[in-house]
Amino acid sequence: MIQAEFQGVEMAYPADFLYTKEHEWLQVHGDSGTVGITDYAQHELGDVVFVELPKVGAKIKSRQSFGTVESVKAVSEIYSPVSGEVTAVNEDLSGSPEKINSEPHTGGWLVKLKLADKNELSSLMKAQDYEKYVSEKGQEHSA
Repeated sequence: MIQAEFQGVEMAYPADFLYTKEHEWLQVHGDSGTVGITDYAQHELGDVVFVELPKVGAKIKSRQSFGTVESVKAVSEIYSPVSGEVTAVNEDLSGSPEKINSEPHTGGWLVKLKLADKNELSSLMKAQDYEKYVSEKGQEHSA
């Protein structure tokens, strides 16, 4: 895991995940992947109180909004890192949306996808690049 510190909060970014500039992550398993939001994103959102996700079978495109995360601060769109068909939705989040805050890279996953085009993976950031991106973003906030 990559360790980063943002506004005094230490975050860890799994090295085997890929990341977007919109703060979603993708963990690839062969021809499928698991999508969630990053630790950075959940810190920015605050306490998550509701999640709206697509149905199994929905086809989503890369960079397309596929749901929302509602926190005490705001409602935020969730964008898919890649194109694919939803094969599973994290049903635990309907009763425990706070898992996104407590387990953003594990139990707080959002959807699983059958990948439509593995070439799209090349547009995503590796953990080191994402950590640098978040670090630079944090410096902008404090400037």
